[in-house]
Amino acid sequence: MEYKSNLHASAWRLPAEWEPQWGVQLTWPHAKTDWAPMLEEITATYEEMAREISKREELISVREKSDDTWARDHGFISLVDDQGHRRLLDFCFNGWGEKFPASHDNALNRMLYDQGAIQGEYVDCLDFVLEGGSIESDGRGTIFTTTGCLLAPHRNQPMTKAEIEARLKKELCAERILWIDHGNLTGDDTDGHIDTLVRICPNDILLYVGCDDPADEQYAELKLMEEQLRTFRTLEGKPYQLVKLPMPRAIYDEDYRLPATYANFLVINGAVLCPTYAQSDLDAVALRLIGEVFPDREVVPIDCRSIIKQHGSLHCCTMQYPKI
Repeated sequence: MEYKSNLHASAWRLPAEWEPQWGVQLTWPHAKTDWAPMLEEITATYEEMAREISKREELISVREKSDDTWARDHGFISLVDDQGHRRLLDFCFNGWGEKFPASHDNALNRMLYDQGAIQGEYVDCLDFVLEGGSIESDGRGTIFTTTGCLLAPHRNQPMTKAEIEARLKKELCAERILWIDHGNLTGDDTDGHIDTLVRICPNDILLYVGCDDPADEQYAELKLMEEQLRTFRTLEGKPYQLVKLPMPRAIYDEDYRLPATYANFLVINGAVLCPTYAQSDLDAVALRLIGEVFPDREVVPIDCRSIIKQHGSLHCCTMQYPKI
């Protein structure tokens, strides 16, 4: 694939989420999605998110044209350069490895671009499956991801890990990829999206989900993930500062455990929208820790008990677009 721009590739980078933003996309629940049985409840949650976002930046609201609502995974992944340009990477979304229908979701980016709803240089990357929730960027050339997701079946086979890494570096203009080999929340349909597990934050801080209960089915994998995070080094060769978020107490929908996580927060201009689960003690700890990592932003709790019924959380519902 050839880029349309004549700017040198090294000028581009995937900005960190805490950098200035132009807007955030929400793809709205509607009666033809899996939200139909609880449409009133989930709409109220989306309205709360929309109010908080629109106080601080543009809100891009997509309605009635989608298979589902997970804008993090079907939205553009945006690069910026130092000349005030935005590059809109349109990757393939295939329902997390062909688990769910996604043809309408996969057409949304081109529609938004053609309508002029989102400005930038359109780049067709539809020959490669990549979901926004599967990557984290520090804005300085390091991309974090998980082997569980990017190497999962029905995404980019028969590509090898090395080939996938090379493609990520090329498209995202990254210097390196740090792969996390452990951690997957019970009930997660994404095969271990990093935004449910580990988030890169300012000052080389990794906020990650921990588990201190050996009886929890997720305990062993999350301990292995924690141990691996301790081995990671910054580009300068220094260890990352690790801050452990609590694990919400198990929440079930009938017999199925839902993937509740405090790591699925959204950073916007002047605020961090943080998922809560009506567990006042643990919610308070998570809000405090996130607030300490983002001391210059208002911490805004959003009750996400509705969202996790469809196996996602707050960050999964949104996609930010950087300011240029």
